[in-house]
Amino acid sequence: MDRKKRYVQVGVGGRARFFYEAIASTYHETSEITGFCDINRSRLEFAVENLREKYNYPAPKLYGVEEFDKMIEEQKPDAVIVTSIDRTHHRYIIRAMELGCDVISEKPMTTDEVKCKAILDAIERTGKELRVSFNYRYGAVYTKTCELLRSGVIGDVKAIHFEWMLSTTHGADYFRRWHRDKRNSGGLLVHKSTHHFDLVNFWLNSRPAEVYAMGNLAFYGRENAEERGITKFYDRCTGSENAKGDPFAIFMAGQKNFDGLYLNAEKDDGYIRDRSVFSDGISIEDVMGVTVRYENGAIMTYQLTAFSPKEGFNVVFTGTKGRMEVSTTEVAYVNAGGDKEMEGALKTRKITVYPMFGDPYEAEIPDAKGGHGGGDPVLLNDLFGVPVPDPLNRAASHIDGAMSIMTGIAANKSIATGLPVKIKDLIDIPKQK
Repeated sequence: MDRKKRYVQVGVGGRARFFYEAIASTYHETSEITGFCDINRSRLEFAVENLREKYNYPAPKLYGVEEFDKMIEEQKPDAVIVTSIDRTHHRYIIRAMELGCDVISEKPMTTDEVKCKAILDAIERTGKELRVSFNYRYGAVYTKTCELLRSGVIGDVKAIHFEWMLSTTHGADYFRRWHRDKRNSGGLLVHKSTHHFDLVNFWLNSRPAEVYAMGNLAFYGRENAEERGITKFYDRCTGSENAKGDPFAIFMAGQKNFDGLYLNAEKDDGYIRDRSVFSDGISIEDVMGVTVRYENGAIMTYQLTAFSPKEGFNVVFTGTKGRMEVSTTEVAYVNAGGDKEMEGALKTRKITVYPMFGDPYEAEIPDAKGGHGGGDPVLLNDLFGVPVPDPLNRAASHIDGAMSIMTGIAANKSIATGLPVKIKDLIDIPKQK
């Protein structure tokens, strides 16, 4: 038997479990995780405890972020998994490659065009490989959408209207955490919408060329609190009497993941996970509208709201031979607050095709289990198992990662300036090889 493929991981917060638990369980015979790196010692120790209790897995060696190079030298990994805070992704991606490792990165690849170019330059310089983990590509409804579009069932797609709804459970959570600071996350148009913009790039087999956008903080934030019925202010939920009457508050104490990842870890770095969504310090938008022109001539209108009473999306494609409508309702969740397999799990899903001169019909969607519409287990097998032949080429490269974030990065610049932004004026991204 060939030796196991060795991995180390930097950033062991809530999302990190998706990767290291898969290695410790489903893929333990082919892969091993030998090192963890994080800014927070308590969080590192919790990750080790989690692996031991759930899987009786031997403890990876623990390193502080200042010991990243040391971790690579000692562990000699084949690949580094990057799940740190978004604004630091580029730092670890680039350094891992310089030290001879391939990289798997959580989305978004990075948060601005300068860091994006630095990553692309590092790949060109080192010859190492970067995979970006877009699990939505692998979900059954998203895969079926791609198959139908590429089969030409509605001809050449000329127009897309895409509405993504984040609920007041899931959407509100971005306004409690580090994501609320646009410097950390690039805002929702980068951190969250990178999934959606990647799907459109994938579905159309094209790239964004020009972007115009508007956005506002219209629901959350201190300035909107009174209109939402919040008159007793507080900064964080833990320890606040005022939080007890707020339906947007979360209470972490007594919940194992919240205690281990956040409450018990505050002493190490001061990070507070449970800010009020109506407190000061929020610099991201909660409602955004984007228009995108693609290189193939298609035009998309996109809207993201983070205060919807439901979770899910509606997307409409209009082509030269018809129209196709795709919709889902997702299970709303709070990151690290429960079963990770419920992230992006679907309650409802539907694809309806309207031929130009024929009767409409519903397309059959295969059954799929797992998070993100069944995409999570397929992606994980693609990363850590034995990939199956894939005519759709769903595995996302660094070029895919770059093109997905550049729509959001350009949108942020458009919001700031009030002007349309051409991708080529920000960065020159090579074509896919």
